[in-house]
Amino acid sequence: MEIMTVSDVSKQFNISTRMLRYYEKTGLIASTRIENYSYRVYDANAVKRLQQILVLRKLRIPVKQIGVILDDEEQIQTLEIVQKNLSELNEEIVALTTIQDILKTLVSKLDEGIRRKIRLDLLEDTELIDIVHVLNSPKTNLKEERSMDELVKASKVLESKMEVRIVYLPPATVASCQYIRDNPENYVGEKVYAFIKESNLLKIKPDLRAYGFNNPSPQEGQKDYGYEFWVTIPEDMEVPEPLIKKQFAGGLYAAHCIKHGDFFEWEGFINLLKESEEYDIDWREPEGMGGCLEEEINIYTNMLEGLNTAGQLDLLIPIKRKG
Repeated sequence: MEIMTVSDVSKQFNISTRMLRYYEKTGLIASTRIENYSYRVYDANAVKRLQQILVLRKLRIPVKQIGVILDDEEQIQTLEIVQKNLSELNEEIVALTTIQDILKTLVSKLDEGIRRKIRLDLLEDTELIDIVHVLNSPKTNLKEERSMDELVKASKVLESKMEVRIVYLPPATVASCQYIRDNPENYVGEKVYAFIKESNLLKIKPDLRAYGFNNPSPQEGQKDYGYEFWVTIPEDMEVPEPLIKKQFAGGLYAAHCIKHGDFFEWEGFINLLKESEEYDIDWREPEGMGGCLEEEINIYTNMLEGLNTAGQLDLLIPIKRKG
Protein backbone atom coordinates (compact mmCIF):
# COMPACT_ATOMS: atom_id res chain seq x y z
CA MET A 1 0.00 0.00 0.00
CA GLU A 2 1.39 3.41 -1.01
CA ILE A 3 2.11 5.77 1.88
CA MET A 4 3.12 9.42 2.09
CA THR A 5 4.66 11.42 4.92
CA VAL A 6 3.01 14.57 6.25
CA SER A 7 5.74 16.62 4.56
CA ASP A 8 5.19 14.86 1.21
CA VAL A 9 1.44 15.46 1.35
CA SER A 10 1.96 19.11 2.32
CA LYS A 11 4.23 19.65 -0.69
CA GLN A 12 2.22 17.70 -3.26
CA PHE A 13 -1.12 19.31 -2.43
CA ASN A 14 0.19 22.76 -1.39
CA ILE A 15 -1.46 22.56 2.01
CA SER A 16 0.10 23.58 5.31
CA THR A 17 0.91 20.97 7.91
CA ARG A 18 -1.24 23.02 10.30
CA MET A 19 -4.29 22.46 8.09
CA LEU A 20 -3.48 18.74 7.91
CA ARG A 21 -3.39 18.63 11.72
CA TYR A 22 -6.71 20.45 11.85
CA TYR A 23 -8.33 17.98 9.44
CA GLU A 24 -7.03 15.15 11.63
CA LYS A 25 -8.31 16.80 14.79
CA THR A 26 -11.79 17.13 13.28
CA GLY A 27 -11.74 13.50 12.18
CA LEU A 28 -11.78 14.13 8.45
CA ILE A 29 -8.52 12.26 7.83
CA ALA A 30 -6.22 10.04 9.89
CA SER A 31 -2.47 9.48 9.87
CA THR A 32 -0.72 6.42 11.25
CA ARG A 33 2.68 5.32 12.52
CA ILE A 34 4.36 2.26 11.05
CA GLU A 35 6.90 0.03 12.72
CA ASN A 36 10.55 1.16 12.56
CA TYR A 37 9.58 4.52 11.05
CA SER A 38 9.71 7.79 12.97
CA TYR A 39 7.23 9.92 11.06
CA ARG A 40 3.47 9.85 10.79
CA VAL A 41 2.19 8.80 7.37
CA TYR A 42 -0.97 8.80 5.31
CA ASP A 43 -2.12 5.71 3.42
CA ALA A 44 -3.73 5.76 -0.04
CA ASN A 45 -7.26 6.04 1.39
CA ALA A 46 -6.34 9.05 3.54
CA VAL A 47 -4.68 10.78 0.56
CA LYS A 48 -7.74 10.17 -1.62
CA ARG A 49 -9.98 11.49 1.15
CA LEU A 50 -7.79 14.59 1.46
CA GLN A 51 -8.12 15.25 -2.28
CA GLN A 52 -11.90 15.15 -1.91
CA ILE A 53 -11.73 17.54 1.05
CA LEU A 54 -9.62 20.06 -0.88
CA VAL A 55 -12.03 20.10 -3.82
CA LEU A 56 -15.05 20.49 -1.53
CA ARG A 57 -13.36 23.35 0.35
CA LYS A 58 -12.70 25.15 -2.93
CA LEU A 59 -16.42 24.74 -3.59
CA ARG A 60 -16.90 26.61 -0.27
CA ILE A 61 -18.46 23.64 1.52
CA PRO A 62 -18.00 24.11 5.31
CA VAL A 63 -15.72 21.65 7.11
CA LYS A 64 -18.56 20.23 9.25
CA GLN A 65 -20.61 19.49 6.14
CA ILE A 66 -17.62 17.85 4.44
CA GLY A 67 -17.46 15.30 7.25
CA VAL A 68 -21.09 14.38 6.61
CA ILE A 69 -20.53 14.15 2.84
CA LEU A 70 -17.51 11.85 3.09
CA ASP A 71 -19.31 9.43 5.41
CA ASP A 72 -22.65 9.47 3.58
CA GLU A 73 -22.78 6.18 1.67
CA GLU A 74 -26.34 6.63 0.43
CA GLN A 75 -25.56 10.29 -0.46
CA ILE A 76 -29.01 11.50 0.55
CA GLN A 77 -27.54 13.99 3.02
CA THR A 78 -24.90 14.92 0.43
CA LEU A 79 -27.64 15.88 -2.02
CA GLU A 80 -29.35 18.02 0.62
CA ILE A 81 -26.08 19.77 1.52
CA VAL A 82 -25.17 20.49 -2.10
CA GLN A 83 -28.69 21.76 -2.84
CA LYS A 84 -28.57 24.04 0.22
CA ASN A 85 -25.19 25.46 -0.80
CA LEU A 86 -26.40 25.93 -4.36
CA SER A 87 -29.47 27.79 -3.10
CA GLU A 88 -27.29 30.09 -0.99
CA LEU A 89 -25.00 30.69 -3.95
CA ASN A 90 -27.98 31.54 -6.17
CA GLU A 91 -28.99 34.17 -3.62
CA GLU A 92 -25.49 35.62 -3.83
CA ILE A 93 -25.68 35.64 -7.63
CA VAL A 94 -29.00 37.51 -7.51
CA ALA A 95 -27.51 40.05 -5.10
CA LEU A 96 -24.43 40.46 -7.29
CA THR A 97 -26.53 40.90 -10.41
CA THR A 98 -28.67 43.49 -8.64
CA ILE A 99 -25.58 45.40 -7.56
CA GLN A 100 -24.29 45.23 -11.12
CA ASP A 101 -27.55 46.76 -12.40
CA ILE A 102 -27.40 49.52 -9.78
CA LEU A 103 -23.80 50.34 -10.70
CA LYS A 104 -24.80 50.53 -14.37
CA THR A 105 -27.56 52.95 -13.39
CA LEU A 106 -25.09 54.98 -11.36
CA VAL A 107 -22.63 55.08 -14.29
CA SER A 108 -25.41 56.29 -16.55
CA LYS A 109 -26.46 59.03 -14.11
CA LEU A 110 -22.89 60.16 -13.53
CA ASP A 111 -22.19 60.23 -17.25
CA GLU A 112 -25.32 62.29 -17.90
CA GLY A 113 -24.51 64.65 -15.02
CA ILE A 114 -20.97 65.22 -16.28
CA ARG A 115 -22.18 65.96 -19.82
CA ARG A 116 -24.79 68.39 -18.46
CA LYS A 117 -22.33 69.78 -15.91
CA ILE A 118 -24.63 68.82 -13.03
CA ARG A 119 -23.08 67.24 -9.94
CA LEU A 120 -24.96 64.15 -8.76
CA ASP A 121 -25.55 64.20 -5.00
CA LEU A 122 -25.46 60.53 -3.98
CA LEU A 123 -26.72 61.33 -0.50
CA GLU A 124 -29.86 62.90 -1.95
CA ASP A 125 -30.52 60.26 -4.62
CA THR A 126 -33.34 58.41 -2.85
CA GLU A 127 -33.66 55.85 -5.65
CA LEU A 128 -30.13 54.60 -5.03
CA ILE A 129 -30.37 54.80 -1.24
CA ASP A 130 -33.61 52.79 -1.08
CA ILE A 131 -32.23 49.84 -3.02
CA VAL A 132 -28.59 49.77 -1.95
CA HIS A 133 -29.17 49.39 1.80
CA VAL A 134 -30.97 46.03 1.42
CA LEU A 135 -28.29 44.32 -0.65
CA ASN A 136 -25.89 41.63 0.48
CA SER A 137 -22.14 41.92 -0.08
CA PRO A 138 -21.02 40.71 -3.53
CA LYS A 139 -19.41 37.28 -3.71
CA THR A 140 -17.84 35.28 -6.50
CA ASN A 141 -20.08 33.37 -8.88
CA LEU A 142 -18.94 29.76 -9.37
CA LYS A 143 -20.65 28.10 -12.35
CA GLU A 144 -21.20 24.41 -13.05
CA GLU A 145 -18.73 22.13 -14.80
CA ARG A 146 -15.62 24.11 -13.98
CA SER A 147 -12.11 22.65 -14.13
CA MET A 148 -9.84 22.46 -11.10
CA ASP A 149 -7.74 25.30 -12.51
CA GLU A 150 -10.82 27.49 -12.67
CA LEU A 151 -11.73 26.59 -9.09
CA VAL A 152 -8.24 27.61 -7.97
CA LYS A 153 -8.62 30.90 -9.83
CA ALA A 154 -12.00 31.43 -8.18
CA SER A 155 -10.42 30.83 -4.77
CA LYS A 156 -7.76 33.43 -5.55
CA VAL A 157 -10.49 35.91 -6.49
CA LEU A 158 -12.07 35.33 -3.08
CA GLU A 159 -8.68 35.81 -1.41
CA SER A 160 -8.31 39.16 -3.15
CA LYS A 161 -11.62 40.23 -1.59
CA MET A 162 -10.48 39.47 1.96
CA GLU A 163 -11.48 42.01 4.56
CA VAL A 164 -8.28 43.38 6.06
CA ARG A 165 -8.06 45.79 9.01
CA ILE A 166 -5.02 47.75 10.13
CA VAL A 167 -4.65 47.54 13.91
CA TYR A 168 -2.16 48.57 16.56
CA LEU A 169 -1.40 45.98 19.24
CA PRO A 170 -0.22 47.65 22.44
CA PRO A 171 2.91 46.42 24.24
CA ALA A 172 2.06 43.93 26.95
CA THR A 173 3.36 41.53 29.56
CA VAL A 174 2.30 37.99 28.73
CA ALA A 175 2.24 34.57 30.35
CA SER A 176 3.69 32.22 27.76
CA CYS A 177 3.58 28.45 27.36
CA GLN A 178 5.49 26.63 24.62
CA TYR A 179 5.52 22.91 23.85
CA ILE A 180 7.11 20.71 21.18
CA ARG A 181 5.47 17.33 20.52
CA ASP A 182 2.36 15.93 18.82
CA ASN A 183 -0.67 18.25 19.17
CA PRO A 184 1.16 21.01 21.06
CA GLU A 185 -1.80 23.38 20.60
CA ASN A 186 -3.88 21.22 22.95
CA TYR A 187 -1.14 21.06 25.59
CA VAL A 188 -0.40 24.80 25.72
CA GLY A 189 -4.09 25.65 25.51
CA GLU A 190 -4.90 23.48 28.53
CA LYS A 191 -2.05 25.00 30.55
CA VAL A 192 -2.96 28.61 29.75
CA TYR A 193 -6.71 28.12 30.23
CA ALA A 194 -6.02 26.46 33.60
CA PHE A 195 -3.80 29.39 34.61
CA ILE A 196 -6.52 31.89 33.65
CA LYS A 197 -9.05 30.08 35.84
CA GLU A 198 -6.78 29.41 38.81
CA SER A 199 -5.39 32.97 38.90
CA ASN A 200 -8.84 34.54 38.51
CA LEU A 201 -7.38 36.47 35.58
CA LEU A 202 -10.77 37.20 34.04
CA LYS A 203 -11.57 39.36 37.07
CA ILE A 204 -8.09 40.80 37.52
CA LYS A 205 -7.66 41.70 33.86
CA PRO A 206 -10.97 41.66 31.97
CA ASP A 207 -9.28 43.19 28.91
CA LEU A 208 -6.94 40.19 28.56
CA ARG A 209 -5.94 39.07 25.07
CA ALA A 210 -4.65 35.70 23.87
CA TYR A 211 -2.22 35.05 21.01
CA GLY A 212 -0.74 31.87 19.56
CA PHE A 213 1.80 30.93 16.89
CA ASN A 214 3.84 27.98 15.60
CA ASN A 215 7.16 27.76 17.45
CA PRO A 216 9.06 26.23 15.83
CA SER A 217 7.21 26.02 12.55
CA PRO A 218 7.08 22.52 11.00
CA GLN A 219 10.05 21.78 8.76
CA GLU A 220 10.69 19.06 6.23
CA GLY A 221 11.96 15.91 7.92
CA GLN A 222 11.15 17.28 11.35
CA LYS A 223 9.43 14.76 13.59
CA ASP A 224 7.86 17.17 16.04
CA TYR A 225 6.58 20.72 15.82
CA GLY A 226 5.82 23.33 18.42
CA TYR A 227 3.23 25.89 19.39
CA GLU A 228 3.39 28.85 21.78
CA PHE A 229 0.37 30.45 23.45
CA TRP A 230 0.24 33.80 25.28
CA VAL A 231 -2.26 35.54 27.50
CA THR A 232 -1.74 39.15 28.58
CA ILE A 233 -1.33 39.70 32.33
CA PRO A 234 -0.65 42.59 34.77
CA GLU A 235 3.01 43.59 34.72
CA ASP A 236 3.61 42.63 38.37
CA MET A 237 1.85 39.25 38.18
CA GLU A 238 3.86 36.06 38.78
CA VAL A 239 3.20 32.93 36.74
CA PRO A 240 3.68 29.25 37.66
CA GLU A 241 5.73 26.74 35.67
CA PRO A 242 5.63 25.67 32.88
CA LEU A 243 4.49 29.21 32.02
CA ILE A 244 7.02 32.03 31.84
CA LYS A 245 6.70 35.83 31.72
CA LYS A 246 7.60 37.63 28.53
CA GLN A 247 7.34 41.12 27.09
CA PHE A 248 5.43 41.61 23.85
CA ALA A 249 6.57 44.72 21.95
CA GLY A 250 3.29 45.16 20.08
CA GLY A 251 3.19 47.24 16.92
CA LEU A 252 1.31 47.70 13.67
CA TYR A 253 -0.46 44.65 12.23
CA ALA A 254 -2.75 43.72 9.36
CA ALA A 255 -5.69 41.68 10.68
CA HIS A 256 -8.05 39.27 8.96
CA CYS A 257 -10.80 37.43 10.84
CA ILE A 258 -11.47 33.72 10.17
CA LYS A 259 -13.64 30.98 11.57
CA HIS A 260 -11.69 28.53 13.71
CA GLY A 261 -10.19 25.94 11.41
CA ASP A 262 -9.91 28.07 8.27
CA PHE A 263 -6.13 28.29 8.61
CA PHE A 264 -5.75 27.80 4.85
CA GLU A 265 -6.54 31.53 4.61
CA TRP A 266 -3.05 32.31 5.92
CA GLU A 267 -1.54 31.79 2.48
CA GLY A 268 -3.97 34.08 0.69
CA PHE A 269 -3.67 36.71 3.43
CA ILE A 270 0.13 36.78 3.19
CA ASN A 271 0.00 36.93 -0.62
CA LEU A 272 -2.46 39.83 -0.41
CA LEU A 273 -0.10 41.77 1.89
CA LYS A 274 2.84 41.09 -0.42
CA GLU A 275 0.95 42.90 -3.19
CA SER A 276 0.02 45.89 -1.02
CA GLU A 277 1.01 49.27 -2.42
CA GLU A 278 0.91 50.90 1.03
CA TYR A 279 2.47 48.36 3.42
CA ASP A 280 5.36 45.89 3.60
CA ILE A 281 5.34 42.80 5.79
CA ASP A 282 7.59 43.53 8.75
CA TRP A 283 8.94 40.06 9.51
CA ARG A 284 10.04 39.96 13.16
CA GLU A 285 10.22 37.83 16.28
CA PRO A 286 8.85 35.44 17.43
CA GLU A 287 10.87 33.29 15.08
CA GLY A 288 8.23 30.59 14.72
CA MET A 289 5.99 32.49 12.31
CA GLY A 290 8.07 35.57 11.56
CA GLY A 291 6.01 37.66 13.96
CA CYS A 292 2.63 36.49 12.64
CA LEU A 293 0.09 35.73 15.36
CA GLU A 294 -3.30 34.11 15.80
CA GLU A 295 -5.49 35.98 18.28
CA GLU A 296 -8.48 34.33 19.93
CA ILE A 297 -11.46 36.63 19.59
CA ASN A 298 -13.64 37.15 22.67
CA ILE A 299 -11.57 34.93 24.94
CA TYR A 300 -13.17 36.63 27.97
CA THR A 301 -16.74 35.70 27.05
CA ASN A 302 -15.70 32.30 25.68
CA MET A 303 -14.14 31.33 29.01
CA LEU A 304 -17.08 32.67 30.98
CA GLU A 305 -19.27 30.34 28.94
CA GLY A 306 -16.89 27.42 29.46
CA LEU A 307 -15.68 27.30 25.86
CA ASN A 308 -12.05 26.24 25.45
CA THR A 309 -12.00 26.73 21.68
CA ALA A 310 -12.25 30.07 19.92
CA GLY A 311 -15.08 30.33 17.43
CA GLN A 312 -13.20 33.08 15.60
CA LEU A 313 -9.58 34.07 15.25
CA ASP A 314 -7.77 37.13 13.97
CA LEU A 315 -4.82 36.29 11.73
CA LEU A 316 -2.23 39.01 12.41
CA ILE A 317 0.69 39.96 10.16
CA PRO A 318 3.23 42.58 11.32
CA ILE A 319 3.50 45.44 8.81
CA LYS A 320 5.20 48.77 8.19
CA ARG A 321 4.43 51.56 5.78
CA LYS A 322 6.38 51.51 2.54
CA GLY A 323 9.22 53.95 2.22
